[in-house]
Amino acid sequence: MELKSKCPTGPIETRWEKYKFDLKLVNPANKRKFNVIMVGTGLAGGSAAASMAELGYNVKCFCFQDSPRRAHSIAAQGGINAAKNYQNDGDSIFRLFYDTVKGGDFRARESNVYRLAQISVNIIDQCVAQGVPFAREYGGTLANRSFGGAQVSRTFYARGQTGQQLLIGAYQALERQIGLGKVQMYPRTEMLDVIVIDGKARGIVVRNLVTGKIESHVADAVVLGTGGYGNVFYLSTNAKGSNCTAIWRAYKRGAAMANPCFTQIHPTCIPVSGDYQSKLTLMSESLRNDGRIWVPIKKGDKRPPSQIPESERDYYLERRYPSFGNLVPRDVASRAAKAECDEGRGVGSDSASTWILQMRSTVLGNRVSRNATATCSRCMNASPEKIHTLYQCASIRRFTTPWVDSGWITTS
Repeated sequence: MELKSKCPTGPIETRWEKYKFDLKLVNPANKRKFNVIMVGTGLAGGSAAASMAELGYNVKCFCFQDSPRRAHSIAAQGGINAAKNYQNDGDSIFRLFYDTVKGGDFRARESNVYRLAQISVNIIDQCVAQGVPFAREYGGTLANRSFGGAQVSRTFYARGQTGQQLLIGAYQALERQIGLGKVQMYPRTEMLDVIVIDGKARGIVVRNLVTGKIESHVADAVVLGTGGYGNVFYLSTNAKGSNCTAIWRAYKRGAAMANPCFTQIHPTCIPVSGDYQSKLTLMSESLRNDGRIWVPIKKGDKRPPSQIPESERDYYLERRYPSFGNLVPRDVASRAAKAECDEGRGVGSDSASTWILQMRSTVLGNRVSRNATATCSRCMNASPEKIHTLYQCASIRRFTTPWVDSGWITTS
């Protein structure tokens, strides 16, 4: 199989504009003649289905949950980045592009990453138009906060519920198109196979999870927005339904797989409390923004965090990476935490996978949900003035998808 990325040529700043201009347009009268199948209703699938329907295409949307709102995108917490430079701190489209490529260990396709940085500005406007209640400053302007992997404040957020609020916004847009008759919704339906005609995906075979009935649906295009292989690692923050079933069935029909090794390890989650657990609970990465990560300097120190003086604490991320501090990329923070635990400075019941996060609670209460604050308080029975809580790394995202070229077309 020969993989051709078909990346646009020329200066990276103008590649996508030229690419879009060279594409053949479909006039509004013809759009209603085309049918599109969308599998998945998360932030990617739900918003894409709503957008395509609003453009005029006829869309059939499938999900195995009882409602599109049950998609796992609801679990995202910290925020969404965009190069609007509201803070006037030197942000730009090129800086977001650079930070994203660097944060991905330089493995990403740069043309697509630059396009992501370009449209990030418009995505925030779209979300606001859909009613997403982003945090705002006292004067009414959208607020920003810092986030891992960047030295500028470009993250738009809705406390610790950003994924939930974004999903509700996409869901509302999707439901509007369902009401207008442009989207046919098929909940509680699992994709069993991809229908391939002349080397192109032209439909899917599905099973109704309530009645067991098996049906076939055909269309002019099939879009998979079903997520990656979320449970290769048993203790993951992903839902148990995030199991890559759809993309695996596309792979069996000839689609190539991309990024099988790209597993994101998130540096903050609530620690394991017993062998009965089947998944972990994510803690917002904003905790790294509004807090300081540390471990005891002395190996095997089991004292409560409030009894360990400042002189006996090692703020290891600030020591290792002074320019970024606690805001290093996730993989860097996770590796550093594992190194500290491997050296015997880990804390918690197992002393191997947990360590301590100190948070400034006055800021935390304004930026993270009250539930998160209460959870942290219960973890260590701390006073509201200063919270210390245990946290550990967790497998959070798998970016494995069917391989696609720059036009998002897979190869068979």
